[in-house]
Amino acid sequence: MDYRAKVFIVYASAGAGHLKAAQAIYDCLKKRGCPADIRLVDILDETNFWFSESYTFGYRFLVNHAIFLWRFCFLTTYAKALRIITRPIAMILNRFSSKKFSQYLVKENPDVIVSTHFVPSEIASILKKKKKIKSFVVSVITDYGVHPYWISPGTDLYIAGSSVTLEKIVHEGVPRERIKALGIPVNEKFLKKFNKNALCEKFGIRCDGFTVLLLTGSFGIGPVEEMVELLQGKVQILAVCARNRGLYEKLQRRNFDNCRAFGFVDNIEELMAVSDMIITKPGGISISEALAMDLYPIFISPIPGQETENVEVMARYGVGILAKDIDSVEELVLGLKDDPERLKELRGVVAKVKKPMAAEEICNVVCESFAGPCC
Repeated sequence: MDYRAKVFIVYASAGAGHLKAAQAIYDCLKKRGCPADIRLVDILDETNFWFSESYTFGYRFLVNHAIFLWRFCFLTTYAKALRIITRPIAMILNRFSSKKFSQYLVKENPDVIVSTHFVPSEIASILKKKKKIKSFVVSVITDYGVHPYWISPGTDLYIAGSSVTLEKIVHEGVPRERIKALGIPVNEKFLKKFNKNALCEKFGIRCDGFTVLLLTGSFGIGPVEEMVELLQGKVQILAVCARNRGLYEKLQRRNFDNCRAFGFVDNIEELMAVSDMIITKPGGISISEALAMDLYPIFISPIPGQETENVEVMARYGVGILAKDIDSVEELVLGLKDDPERLKELRGVVAKVKKPMAAEEICNVVCESFAGPCC
C-alpha cells in the first residue's frame, strides 16, 4: 500500500477563533482532494480534565467577569523581564497537562502539524527538538499581534496575519525566512458573491437603508443594548448576540425600531453582505472576516492584550476606529452614514489590506512541505 502523508490541523477550543482558522485550512485541503490523511484535532480532547476545563471555562470567566485579572496575566507573561520565570512555568504546566497529546503525536508522527493555538505548537516543537517526531511544524498566528508564547524554537514556519505581524515575530528573534505574511485564514464562504436583494428580503430589511452589523464576539459581551438604544431609528441594525441568550431575549422583548436581533448564527457572511459597516470586538478572526467582506470596522470593548494589539496593528494600516465610549459610536456611525464618499474611501483601504486567500496560500505551503503541489 502506498504511504499517505499525515497532516494534522490542531487547535484549542478556547474561544471560537482558533477553531475557525483550523477549520478553514482543513476544509481547503479536503476540497482540493489533497492526497493525505488530514485530521482536525482539538488539543483539549488530548489533555487532562483540569487543563481542559481551565482553558474552556477559565478564559471565558476571566474575560466576562475578571478582566483585570486577565490583563494582569497577559502583561506578566508578555513582559520580557518576567519571561525567565513565567515561560518555564507555563511550559512545565503545558507539558504535564498534555502528556496524552504528546503520546498521540509520537505514535502518529505526522508529516505536517499546522497549529492555530500556541500550546500545540509548543508541544510539537519540544518533541521535534528531542527527535521524537519529524513533523514539519507550522504555527498560524490567529491575531495581528504576537504573544511571545507563540515563539517555539522547533517551529519550522510561522504564518503571520500582516507584514506588521511579521516584523513583530522577527523582533522576537525568529529568522525572517521562517515567516510568511499570508494572512489569517477565513472560511471560503466569505469570498463568494451574494444576492443582496434576496438577502434583504430574507432578513426583512430595506436594501436602500443604511445597515450596521453589530457583533459581540463568541461570548456575547459588550455594551450592545446601549448601542442599539442610541442607534435605533437612525440606521438599520443587525445585532448578533452569539451565546448570550439573556441579551438576545432582552433585545427581542424591547423590540427596538429597525433592529433585528440574532442569537448564535452560522450565516454571518450573509449578514455582512447586506451591511454597510460593522461594529465589532477586535478578535483576529472577526477582523479578517470583516476585511474579506470589505467592511470598515468600528471596534468596541477590546480584550486587553491580544485584541488591543489587533486594534493597534490595524490602525497602522488605516483600518478601523476604536470607539472611546458609547456616545462616540453614534457619532462615528452617523458621520460615515452622512458621508458616503468617505465610507467608500475607507472601504477602499480595507480592500488593499485584506488577505482573503490566506487559507489557500497556507494549503499551498502545507502541500509543498511533504509532496509538492497536491492539486
